[in-house]
Amino acid sequence: MRKWSVVIILGCAQFVMVLDGTVMNVSISTVVDDLGTSVAAMQAAITFYTLTMAAVMLLGAKLGDVWGRRRAFVVGSCIYAVGSLITSLSPNVQMLFLGWSIIEGLGAVLVIPAIAALVADNYQGRQRVTAYAIIGAVSGAAVAAGPLIGGFVTTYFSWRYVFVAEVVIMAGVVLSARLVTDTTKRQIVRIDVLSVLLSAFGLVSVVFGMLQSKTWGWITPLSSPEIGGVEIAPLGISMTAWLMLAGGALIHAFARRQLLLVARGDSPLVHIEMFSISQLRSGLSVLGAQYTVTAGLFFMVPVYLQMTLGLDALQTGMRIFPLSISLILFSIAGTALSRIWSPRRIVRVGQLILVVSAALLLGATTAELRSGIFAAGMFLAGTALGLLASQLGNVNMSSVTEKETSEVGGLQGVFQNLGSSLGIALIGSILIGALATSFASGVSSSDLSPATRELISQETHNGITIVPAASVADIASEAGLNTSDAETLATIYRESQISSLRVAFFGLIVVSLLALFFSRGIPSEVAGKKRTKAELE
Repeated sequence: MRKWSVVIILGCAQFVMVLDGTVMNVSISTVVDDLGTSVAAMQAAITFYTLTMAAVMLLGAKLGDVWGRRRAFVVGSCIYAVGSLITSLSPNVQMLFLGWSIIEGLGAVLVIPAIAALVADNYQGRQRVTAYAIIGAVSGAAVAAGPLIGGFVTTYFSWRYVFVAEVVIMAGVVLSARLVTDTTKRQIVRIDVLSVLLSAFGLVSVVFGMLQSKTWGWITPLSSPEIGGVEIAPLGISMTAWLMLAGGALIHAFARRQLLLVARGDSPLVHIEMFSISQLRSGLSVLGAQYTVTAGLFFMVPVYLQMTLGLDALQTGMRIFPLSISLILFSIAGTALSRIWSPRRIVRVGQLILVVSAALLLGATTAELRSGIFAAGMFLAGTALGLLASQLGNVNMSSVTEKETSEVGGLQGVFQNLGSSLGIALIGSILIGALATSFASGVSSSDLSPATRELISQETHNGITIVPAASVADIASEAGLNTSDAETLATIYRESQISSLRVAFFGLIVVSLLALFFSRGIPSEVAGKKRTKAELE
């Protein structure tokens, strides 16, 4: 029992790290009202929570090598607890952004790589495979339980209590950390500050540009940022395109910098040559794609259920419950299947099921919830995510030596959180962009008077905000529209929300299909089973 106490401690920390995003997603409408903010602001906060982790995760992994993995784990857990406390007490969205998106994110960059490395330190052979599967299952359980926990606590108490509970759990993790063995010798290396800056600013530029595309436009400028009343759109091109281009250049410079450091005999932030390992490259790519779909799904579903259908946080959590059940079940089933199926087969089955689930959810997205189809889609989504979670951690970690596990743990954190950031930013951008287009089209083709159309055009010049569909009639009446026009506008907005959500679900199908190309390097052999001569031929 003492041996497995280590994975329980690490699993508790992993549970908290993953829980935050799903809890906040299901509580979006309540937090928006409580803090007097908007869905767009919450989208930014959710995105920057994962982006903070992606931007400095490699630094966190390197600090674990320098300080010692257990020390990094403890320090990160303490920082995370402080961020959770600030978040629980936040009076406005700015303080929530500081506590949750920044401080908690900075704590997580030390904890997440350390978890992966400490599993390798404390377990060997088949026990290590099981331990990684448990950590994957815990991540899946957090994704699954988050909507239910968040929905129940938000509906009957307050979303703030979730973060108070996180403080208590992380305190217990810190007090129990002495039971975790850290056998890896600390490294005496100089951390290259330029590498840290290049990777951080590169990732932030790409994701922030994508996040702002809904306002600034992708290439053609829409509502460009202004300085001193002057719109910033160099050469007539949106700042979104320029930021993403600059981010790509910085990431390329980061990669070149790592190769230069190795050539000089210095320690890089990450060994770029590891990406030549097909198994690792595929494992990380599939992991990133998985989290892109997961984050997009957990952003869209609450928007649909709460903003379009008017359900509360608990009702939203209950609608997501089929995903919760299947994710946990198939995380366990995936581990058992690994005795007879290769990791590649399990991963590809999971990816195909994810495509089918997204298609079902698209079909269920109507003005009246098609409960049966929606439940089936959520169950299959959980099935797919459970199968993927059961394999990818061990696929990545088994592709390198024990000396490199901390670095790969950091890369896993980067791909997880970068995938989540891109998922929320990309799907959110598609959703809001499609909403603006559909709404404008609906207004122009309606029988509203020219004066009313002009008023609506002026009010929505800077973009469309996601608001509860049921509140649009009241908002329109307050803006001076008569009852008939207000009801017509509410109908147009509700139909536009449905249309934009269907476009966004189609985007998830495309991402899920593209992810199939990433799994070619996943091992095709059953663990511990040698291929026969006939199989090789």
